[in-house]
Order: sequence, then structure tokens, then C-alpha cells
Amino acid sequence: MPRTAAETRAHILQVAADLFYRKGIRATGVDLVAARAGVAPTTLYRLFPSKDDLVGAYVERADRDFRAVVAAAVAGAGSEPRDQILAIFDAAHALITAEDFRGCAMTMTLTEFPDPELPAHRNAVEGKAWERRTLGELTERLGVDDPDELADHLALILEGMLATGQSLGPNGPVTRGRRLAEAVLALG
Repeated sequence: MPRTAAETRAHILQVAADLFYRKGIRATGVDLVAARAGVAPTTLYRLFPSKDDLVGAYVERADRDFRAVVAAAVAGAGSEPRDQILAIFDAAHALITAEDFRGCAMTMTLTEFPDPELPAHRNAVEGKAWERRTLGELTERLGVDDPDELADHLALILEGMLATGQSLGPNGPVTRGRRLAEAVLALG
């Protein structure tokens, strides 16, 4: 039974996401994505008019997936904002220590696509801005003197966890991320 256009698009995006994340975006050609997806390049280009469109969709998907992880962590942490914040760090730690972790897809995209006019760059920046806004919303609920400063500190810890998880592995400094977040929250 043939796939619908939406199913074909989702399949191509899954294949592209796997290749982009493992091999790098610039190192992965559209022909390879089409071949691995088992579609003709013309089919790929009908659904994604350019590689920039495909990469933009990849970053949107990576952002959506991370948002879902954060939402699940926050929802599972109860109603206290401090517990919800720490649950985000626990969820990030779980992602970083997963066997297939290579780094933050959005950060890797920003490295490969520094031009702010490109959809991939814009989508990655929006994903990072959402992370900071989410932390800001939670710190607002803590009733601290400067919730923005606290959210900035927490965002730096989260980004540090993602970066050192990529560079130094799951047994490096990332193991101390939650404790550092706890310490920063205690200083509030």
C-alpha cells in the first residue's frame, strides 16, 4: 500500500533527521536522504523544495521533540516550580546519557548555519529562546527577587550540560548539572 504525501514527508524527515544528526547537515546530501528514504529526488523536492526547507523542518522537529520531553518532565514533577525546574535538568541528563546522544541538534545546526536568514538558523534560535522562556516562566513562579537572572543562570547550566555532554561524554561534568542547578536555586 503506497504512502500518502504526509506519510512520505514524515518518512523522509525521519531519515533526514537521523542522517543530519549522525553525519552532519552539510555532510549529508539530498541524494543520500532520498536514497535512504527509498524515494526519488523529485519526490523529496516536491515535499521539500530545497535542502534549506528540509533542514528547517528537521530543526523544527528537533525543537518539538525537546519541547515534548520538557513538557513531560514538568508535568510529571508535580506543581512546585522548583521540582519542575529540576525535572528539566533530570530529563536533559537522561537525553545526554542516552547511547545515541551526539549533542544538541539545535546547537549543532547553529554551528553549521550561522546565517540568521536561513530557516534552520531561525528555527534553532527560536528553540533556544523557548528553553530560556520556559525557565523564565518557572522562575517567575518561585517568587525570587530576580527571576530573569535566575533563569539566565539555569539556562547557562542547561547549555553547559548539553555542550559538555557532547564534548566530554556522559561521565564528565554533565553529571554535576543537577547539583549545580540545585545550588543556584538555593541562592535564588
